[in-house]
Amino acid sequence: MIDFSLNYFELFGVPARYGVDVEVLERAYRALQNEVHPDRHAVGTDADRRLALQSSARVNEAYRALKHPVLRAQYLLSLRGIDAGDETDTALPFDFLERQLERREAVAEAAQVADERALAIMLDAVRGEARLREQELERLLDHESAWDEARQRVRELKFLTKLADDIDVAITATEA
Repeated sequence: MIDFSLNYFELFGVPARYGVDVEVLERAYRALQNEVHPDRHAVGTDADRRLALQSSARVNEAYRALKHPVLRAQYLLSLRGIDAGDETDTALPFDFLERQLERREAVAEAAQVADERALAIMLDAVRGEARLREQELERLLDHESAWDEARQRVRELKFLTKLADDIDVAITATEA
């Protein structure tokens, strides 16, 4: 089974960095999941089956966290004792919030008239800005150890990711 004292990066044998190689992570996940999958321990004792279930759940949880850019950044910061996911701390720069509010209004208007092209353009813009935040996070976390600034960028990336998801839903609704 797995060592539950290992952090997510150690569990998969990858460096504790924001700039994770997703293909390496995927291979490590499949290998580890193959090893601990509950079906492989179906004929074991109750304790073995329970441990296999717990191990499999831990591997899945770790994989989800490391694969998702926001969750990976939050996890890296949590290893430093920094909570970047605190729901009570919602302060973001005014200009950032203002731009996102304008985008949300534009999305609502485009969705209302089922303007799929306008929604697609907005989605590309939001995803582009999110990619820039990811690049900034890699620099801040992996090279500069700028934890406070990274915490701010994580919160912005989380906002942008949610907005992109909402635009995607709006596009799907126009296709129906």
